[in-house]
Amino acid sequence: MAEERGRGRGRGDRRKGRDEEQSEFVDKLVGINRVAKTVKGGKNFGFAALVVVGDQKGRAGFGKGKAREVPEAIRKATEEAKRNMVRVPLREGRTLHHDGRGRHGAGKVVLRAAPPGTGVIAGGPMRAVMEVLGIQDVVGKSIGSSNPYNMVRATFAALKAQASPRSVASKRSLKVQDIVGRRTDGASEAGMAEAAEA
Repeated sequence: MAEERGRGRGRGDRRKGRDEEQSEFVDKLVGINRVAKTVKGGKNFGFAALVVVGDQKGRAGFGKGKAREVPEAIRKATEEAKRNMVRVPLREGRTLHHDGRGRHGAGKVVLRAAPPGTGVIAGGPMRAVMEVLGIQDVVGKSIGSSNPYNMVRATFAALKAQASPRSVASKRSLKVQDIVGRRTDGASEAGMAEAAEA
């Protein structure tokens, strides 16, 4: 009897661990489409879901799923998104290190790093990606196709191209301060130039 109780508790602990693992990720449903397949007897209807998943600490992924029912399509999309997660280096845990451009098909996006207090200025699918990624200050613009699949893929293409000062320093055999120092010097020079023009 005691063994049975012990076994039950073990199973519960495993389930609890799985729930905790799932709860660390935030998922957002970007779009859902009704799809039809024409067969001999008529049409079979199903649903296609596009989901983005992230831990709000610099990791995110997207996935798509198809099923006869909406909840099953969302579940499949969420599982695929968790398998295809990418890590994006964030500056101070709130914005991007530098501006970036991404493209997929006819969908193009431009992402710009922003100062504190700007918020997430991006629409639709791009906003969903930024929120699950944990970015608090960013300016995003979508150019071309407004198809959510293309926009999400273009956004991920831009995010994958992000490089942190540490990775750039290691590639160039420099110190991180050299690269960050140059960035701040450039900013101060630009500020001085603006002040001189005023």
